[in-house]
Amino acid sequence: MAQIKVKQVKSSIKRINNQKLTLAALGLRGIGKEVTHDATPSILGMIEKVKHLVLVTEV
Repeated sequence: MAQIKVKQVKSSIKRINNQKLTLAALGLRGIGKEVTHDATPSILGMIEKVKHLVLVTEV
């Protein structure tokens, strides 16, 4: 399974609650924070919902 690194690059302030909860579920707590996940369909779906707030790179 491929590993991906997700970094939050924009704030969650003034975003709908759905997107805030998605960022929290990904483990992102603020701008500049990075987490590593397996590239599963559920994780990729969550990233798709907040793609305008995060930066994704392969590890």
